[in-house]
Amino acid sequence: MTMIAILAAVIAAIAGVLIGYYVNKNQTDKKLSEAGRSADQIISDAKQQAETKKKEILFDAKEESIQYKEELEKENRSRRGELNKFENRLHQKEENLDKKFAQIERNEEKLDRRNKDLDKKQKTIDGLYEQQVHELEKISGLTHDEAKDILMDEIEKETRAEAAVMVRQIETEAKTDAEKKAKELIAQTIQRCAADHVAENTITVVNLPNDEMKGRIIGREGRNIRALETLTGVEFIIDDTPEAVILSGFDPIRREIARLALEKLILDGRIHPARIEETVKKAQKDLETQIRETGEQACFDTGIHGLHPELVKLLGRLKYRTSYGQNVLKHSIEVAHLAGIMAAELGGNVKIAKRAGLLHDIGKAIDHEVEGNHVEIGVNVLKKYKESKAVIHAVQAHHGDVEATTMEAVLVQAADAISAARPGARRETLVSYVQRLEELESIANSFEGVEKTYAIQAGREIRVMVKPEVVNDESMVMLSRDIAKKIEGELEYPGNIKVNLIRETRSVEYAK
Repeated sequence: MTMIAILAAVIAAIAGVLIGYYVNKNQTDKKLSEAGRSADQIISDAKQQAETKKKEILFDAKEESIQYKEELEKENRSRRGELNKFENRLHQKEENLDKKFAQIERNEEKLDRRNKDLDKKQKTIDGLYEQQVHELEKISGLTHDEAKDILMDEIEKETRAEAAVMVRQIETEAKTDAEKKAKELIAQTIQRCAADHVAENTITVVNLPNDEMKGRIIGREGRNIRALETLTGVEFIIDDTPEAVILSGFDPIRREIARLALEKLILDGRIHPARIEETVKKAQKDLETQIRETGEQACFDTGIHGLHPELVKLLGRLKYRTSYGQNVLKHSIEVAHLAGIMAAELGGNVKIAKRAGLLHDIGKAIDHEVEGNHVEIGVNVLKKYKESKAVIHAVQAHHGDVEATTMEAVLVQAADAISAARPGARRETLVSYVQRLEELESIANSFEGVEKTYAIQAGREIRVMVKPEVVNDESMVMLSRDIAKKIEGELEYPGNIKVNLIRETRSVEYAK
């Protein structure tokens, strides 16, 4: 009974499922058929709406095209009107241009006729001019070129006279201001700087404690004095001068070494060749130390720092070098101060001016060891130790070997001249002094119209007597300038030389 019940239940379930399937299928088919009909209706409505929309769009497009066509026609009509107006204006302008061209052609014809008339008149005038010139040449007895030369000479004379007057006026005006300011600046500079000067000499005197020391210095058979002279290169003069020995030599450094060595030997008391050699070597080392300290002191006095140690040593050597009786180191320090003061007053570079002033004569420290003048030697030394271009240029230009292109170079030139030209700063030998005066007088006497020349004030001024019948008052200005230029070009001298021209006119008559 149980199996039968189970089968019956299974069969009933299957029958239920089949019945539900057929029921659902019928319902689904109904829904599909209804959906198909609904879709067909929607498609039909859409087609009708599309046809209606299409007709509306076509209608609107036709209306827009009609309106656009009408607007184009209006625009074309307006443009045609403007073109017609423009064509009318062009026709009028062409007519006006034709009229103007015709007028220009008529004017050209008139100008051609006038030019022909002018050519005829010019030929007539030229003929008359030639006739007049020919008649004037006959009357004057001069040709055209001769008369032209005479006229040019007269004009040149008048121009030179006027130029001389103008030069005199300009010089007077310039000197009134420039000399006053320059003198004030130089005077203030010199007043703010002073340096000692020593006389140039070739001997050194060493004092002795007693005359018995002379015999010990000479030694047995003169061996001590020979050793001293050989090692120092200096001549020892032992004469009747009481308690003194004279050291003679042109090299001041050697004389200083000999002095130091002799003083040490006198204090020590042991004088023999071996001791002499040892003492001379020690004196050389001591002098090298003194030279370096002297150079450092010069840098300190001038406020210059950063110099190469070898340049400092060369500065110290300048203490033992003189030029025309003036100590070169003192002169260099003075030039540095002068150049620095003037640079400060004129707005220049004070450091460069002082540095170049201190180093401007550095070549004199070794000019007896190296070939060339002291300017070339100094420039090479400064280049070797990497000094600045501005300092090297100032050193190179301080004697005019090259043209000074910076304010500092010009100031070093001026400071060097001021220091060298100050009264008492330098002295020169009689031969060179007389030779310089003779050269001054010969330069002035070489000019035409000069009667006699006198060099006065130790060559600081020359007085030139001119011939009054050859040189007039106006040409004296030009003559004095020419003489000064020639002196500047041919002579070397410290400071300035005044050229003073004197012209005298005398009229003598006797009453009888």
